Amino acid sequence: MKGRFYVVGVGPGDPELLTLKAARILSESQVWLVPAAGRNGMSTALDIACGAVDCRGKKIITHHFPMNKIYTDREPDREAQHAWQLAAELISSHLDSGLNVALPTLGDPAIYSTGFYVCETLLALVPQSVVKIIPGVSAMGASSAAAQIPLCLGNERLLLVPAVFAEDDLRAVLQSSTTIVFMKVRNALARLVPLLAEFDLLDRAVLVERVGMADQQIYRDISSIMTKKLHYFSTLIVRKK
Repeated sequence: MKGRFYVVGVGPGDPELLTLKAARILSESQVWLVPAAGRNGMSTALDIACGAVDCRGKKIITHHFPMNKIYTDREPDREAQHAWQLAAELISSHLDSGLNVALPTLGDPAIYSTGFYVCETLLALVPQSVVKIIPGVSAMGASSAAAQIPLCLGNERLLLVPAVFAEDDLRAVLQSSTTIVFMKVRNALARLVPLLAEFDLLDRAVLVERVGMADQQIYRDISSIMTKKLHYFSTLIVRKK
């Protein structure tokens, strides 16, 4: 009997935010394919998973996924595709041995996760593979809770934007919804702060850095951090009401 492949959302940082199902799936999976953004093998997702689940006895494979921009209307770059292909081949070899493989991913797999690219590549390689997605607590949900502000109420509209891509349409974005959540804002504040000032929204913005982690920071005066070197895990919530 062949094994199953699981993409497991481990939440934004706090191991206590791991769901019961995510913890069970990780416990039952003999192999963990752990994503690492850098080539040094460090993995935040692994740190979170090991904070909630006993990882002793697991076969842990650290796999580098490049943090390259992926545009849905363009062919992905070759480096990213190569990483997905290698991951799919690794997963397939263990599934053939009857082992379950889990890929722990930050936040929720449905939101800007490498996990779905790996799933698509695996299914293209071995169409009969059994793939399961385990949802997790999202960074935007955790940031909303940390800042103690709602994302949306009543008939309000919520818009989620990867700030790293937003270039020409930021004005339209700020006009179109009641609450806008900007993710991946590390290098975008220099563009965002002047626009927020133009729309008189600076006092309606809060930035949460490394939410759920020991060094979490909440900034309510984002003008003061416009030139600060932020961590990649930074989320900006702009709530008009």
